[in-house]
Amino acid sequence: MIIFNSLGIYLICIFAIDSPVCNCTYPQNQKAYHQQGYIQGSHVRGNRAQYNANAAVNYQRQVSQPVSYQQQYYQQDMVQQQYDTNGQVLGSDLLIPKYYAYVNQELGQGHWDYENISLKWSIPDPYEIIKKIGRGKFSEVFKGIDTRDNKDCVIKILKPVKKKKIKREIKILQILKGGPNIIALLDIVKDPQSRIPSLVFELVKNKDYKVLYPEFTVYDIKYYIFQLLRAINYCHSRGIMHRDVKPHNVMIDHDARSLKLIDWGLAEFYHPGQEYSVRVATRYYKSPELLVDNKYYDYSLDIWSIGCMLAGLIFKREPFFYGHDNYDQLVKIAKVLGTDDLFAYSQKFGIEIPAAYNEILGVHPRKSWKSFITQENQHLVSDQALDLLDKMFLYDHIERITAFDAMKHPYFDDVRPKRVR
Repeated sequence: MIIFNSLGIYLICIFAIDSPVCNCTYPQNQKAYHQQGYIQGSHVRGNRAQYNANAAVNYQRQVSQPVSYQQQYYQQDMVQQQYDTNGQVLGSDLLIPKYYAYVNQELGQGHWDYENISLKWSIPDPYEIIKKIGRGKFSEVFKGIDTRDNKDCVIKILKPVKKKKIKREIKILQILKGGPNIIALLDIVKDPQSRIPSLVFELVKNKDYKVLYPEFTVYDIKYYIFQLLRAINYCHSRGIMHRDVKPHNVMIDHDARSLKLIDWGLAEFYHPGQEYSVRVATRYYKSPELLVDNKYYDYSLDIWSIGCMLAGLIFKREPFFYGHDNYDQLVKIAKVLGTDDLFAYSQKFGIEIPAAYNEILGVHPRKSWKSFITQENQHLVSDQALDLLDKMFLYDHIERITAFDAMKHPYFDDVRPKRVR
């Protein structure tokens, strides 16, 4: 049974991941200097801290998949209390996320080393293609059927890319399988003749977000953003950044009140002190650190993207930041959030804003959220929603709210399961 017909000429797209840099360690008790970006009189600039086993104590205890929300909250609160009470800030704490910074180091190389895994490919014979349902830079996506049980599925046929990129996506999907609101990878297949690899996923009865989002009530927005945060918090807890959160990658079956986060092709393992490509995420959902070429980012870029989705939903303005190119995207952000905090962020981390912004960025005050409230969207906007946006839309990615803490925000009180209140 033949299922994979020729899809025309494929474009070879190479995704580069930079290697770790700098072997630096920082002294303790330098909090005042750290807050300004200085350590013993020297600015941190491009320096990044090595993995520090002492700073990683107890992190792994909060990483294992919890049996309940309550257990997860308890574990992470205990870790945070320890850091709050000892009153010490390691130099590396300036540059690492609040949670999950050392997950991959604690879990070991077997968890994150995707380049050396051996994949067991199935043959594609049991699967039939029904129709094309989407396409991306790295793949063509079809609705299919598994003839063994007549169940619908999604077949993602991968375009020619580096093998390690394919291995990375598969490894990440295998790690995350069974996690809350994560799309399930069912099978990996390779055509014996063409050698074209494909991934087989569960099918979600998704409705186009351009049709679905305008129908959402306040409760719907809270519910689905909370479910998205659950997915993101889980992937972060496994040491993984999604790096392409956007409406296209959030499948919602509204009848079943089900959400699935898909497309893990750009996802990557987080290691403190490692440079990463800034050529990730989709323009309208790119965080400022990507737009100013700061390669030392972390999980927080996913939070910015969720903030963009939340703002688009409550203000009925999708996309919320509508830049014509990457440079204009930062300008659009600055015209809303102001330039003062952007310049403070660049100074704190020693980031040189690209020269291309010299003539287009300008100087802008912070805009009031009230200026975005209209008669059409006022029923969706609340003080709590705006407070959450303020915490998500921080230029300083280290200060940006985490997915875990965002789930505890009062905005979600009426959609959060009672057992975690």
